[in-house]
Amino acid sequence: MRRALLTIVGLMFFAASASAQTADEIISKYIAKIGGMEKIQAVKTMRIIGKFIGGGRFEAVTVDESKRPNMQRNEFRLQGMTGITAFDGKTGWKIVPWQGKKDAESLSEEEIEPYMESDFDDALINYKQKKIKVEYVGLDDFEGTDAYKLKVTYPSGTVKHYFMDTDYYVPIKIETKRMVRGAEVEFETILGDYKEVGGVYYPHSIENGVKGNPNRSEIVFEKIEINIPLDDSRFVRPTAATTQPSPVKMDASMEKPNQKKTEDAKKP
Repeated sequence: MRRALLTIVGLMFFAASASAQTADEIISKYIAKIGGMEKIQAVKTMRIIGKFIGGGRFEAVTVDESKRPNMQRNEFRLQGMTGITAFDGKTGWKIVPWQGKKDAESLSEEEIEPYMESDFDDALINYKQKKIKVEYVGLDDFEGTDAYKLKVTYPSGTVKHYFMDTDYYVPIKIETKRMVRGAEVEFETILGDYKEVGGVYYPHSIENGVKGNPNRSEIVFEKIEINIPLDDSRFVRPTAATTQPSPVKMDASMEKPNQKKTEDAKKP
């Protein structure tokens, strides 16, 4: 009986400790755990080379480049072709060779919305300066374990829920509601395999999909480079008078999909 009472008291103490957390406390611990604000803000540019694994287990190569304050560029390489989506801080554009299009075209309103809301750092970094509102909701379940849940509201009205690990305070899941073709859809992003690069810890595995749908995609980061030279022209929409910056060169081993997984995907 005494042991049962001690167990109950222990659970009550844990619940009280969890409820005592505030959004600022959780975010401060998150920043400290991944390296500290000084090291985070010392990173000015970044290039991430990864492997995309889609439905049916097909594979492609992704190259993401970003530069402060909010320039972004993504290359998606599949079947010998390279698709590009980029944002220069004000406008967004894309090249979709699989649709027989070689010229750059503007992103749609739905496509550009995530770029308009994002910046070089995570939303939780200096969130008050970005006029983002963060609230601590409480504990919630993530794959059978407790996680601190933060409600993140952007100036545009977009709401995301961050699930933070209770030991390391890093984001392990993000839920986002967006309008897709006129209908609201809730997406899940699962982050894992945090590793240190240049004194800062970044996730090296990201899984995306519609909440409740088992058909998901995954990106595994194979290489992260920081503070590399990235000219602004890489993010600017090319015109007939300009030349599109060349795709990033990489090792042949990164360009070639995993043969074994490709063969396995073909098996019934």
